[in-house]
Amino acid sequence: MKTLTTIASLSGKKSNRRRVLVPTMGALHNAHLELIRAAREHAGPDGEVAVSIFVNPLQFEPGSDYGRYPRPEKTDEDFCRDAGVDLLFRPTLVEMYADDRSVFVEETSLSRMLCGKSRPGHFRGVCTVVAKLFNILTPEAAVFGEKDFQQLAIIRRMVRDLNLRIDIVAVPTIREEDGLAYSSRNRYLNAEERKEAGVLRKALLRGAEITRGGETSTARVVSAVRETIAQAPLARIDYVDLVDAGSLQPLEVMRVNSLLALAVFFGRTRLIDNILLP
Repeated sequence: MKTLTTIASLSGKKSNRRRVLVPTMGALHNAHLELIRAAREHAGPDGEVAVSIFVNPLQFEPGSDYGRYPRPEKTDEDFCRDAGVDLLFRPTLVEMYADDRSVFVEETSLSRMLCGKSRPGHFRGVCTVVAKLFNILTPEAAVFGEKDFQQLAIIRRMVRDLNLRIDIVAVPTIREEDGLAYSSRNRYLNAEERKEAGVLRKALLRGAEITRGGETSTARVVSAVRETIAQAPLARIDYVDLVDAGSLQPLEVMRVNSLLALAVFFGRTRLIDNILLP
């Protein structure tokens, strides 16, 4: 595995191999391993899997966990090497952003919903850093997880609207034994919070269950999900929304291609999850 930390080390060195990128902020876990496996599949036997690790300050709102976000550098490097990654790109903050930076990439429709309502500027930070990584690493494809469904939708929109020549590959959410979606932030949870966090998957499945039973009212589906989450005393709901999976616009009545999404705090830790409804 080749590890690079500067943009100059990549400039002018376009790989002749099909490069597939897995953008991450590190603190790698089993879900990242699945993204790497998908990248290998899409790269092919003669292709190249690249992983980027960069904790991007632009996507952290004031007062959030940027300072305490886990950065286990040696563990992450070993993880990538064991997973068969070909290229690890780990730039510094100074390398990625000039002090007087004044250009950003911003999506203005999908980013107003769901997490965008409580995290202003977050997706501008995501789009800016992902666009930069695409430009620096010049991959033919990039892999993203469906757990961050809104992020995936926004990246796809950015690629479409800016005519970027890159394929976006989606990977289904990878879960722990109790159904909790893998996340680097799960390690923030204390024992009691972690025990209760499994209620998120239970709540989503409850929403899916009543829609299969014929319920079409968005309000009643959301109410059932909220009631399920309320069974966990430590849970504090940020949002539970039912939206169109394409536009992310709120729905009043269930229809084909709906997305049930939520964000819930356990202590200071904010976790997200979602489920596609038929």
